[in-house]
Amino acid sequence: MISFNRRTKVYVSREFTDMRASYDSLFEKTKSVLNQDPYSGHLFLFINKHRTSIKCLFYDGTGLVIIAKRLEKGLFSKINPFLRGELVLTAAEFALYFEGANFDKRFIESPAEIKKSFQKNIEFPMSQELQD
Repeated sequence: MISFNRRTKVYVSREFTDMRASYDSLFEKTKSVLNQDPYSGHLFLFINKHRTSIKCLFYDGTGLVIIAKRLEKGLFSKINPFLRGELVLTAAEFALYFEGANFDKRFIESPAEIKKSFQKNIEFPMSQELQD
């Protein structure tokens, strides 16, 4: 059982991962690709190329734990490889992502694009007094 506290972060790897990877290769990828300490108690999320499977590496204080999931239908949300900095999920976001929720608004679209499309669709009705 994974217990999250409010300090637990979920780091997402932008590089695709071969799902044959096990403890040692995910441990190494955590250090080299994510530049994080695998023993930190945070969870590290790895996605395969087809976005049908994910693996998570987690240190629970006694040893490393791997959690794997393959979706029967659909795909996990696409991660934008051009995002700058670390890609970190909250525990709530991870729970939704793990269930296959659509995170395209979170990962793909930039705030500027969302703001532009939002402003185009807003029309404020004017009262008769202001139109005269």
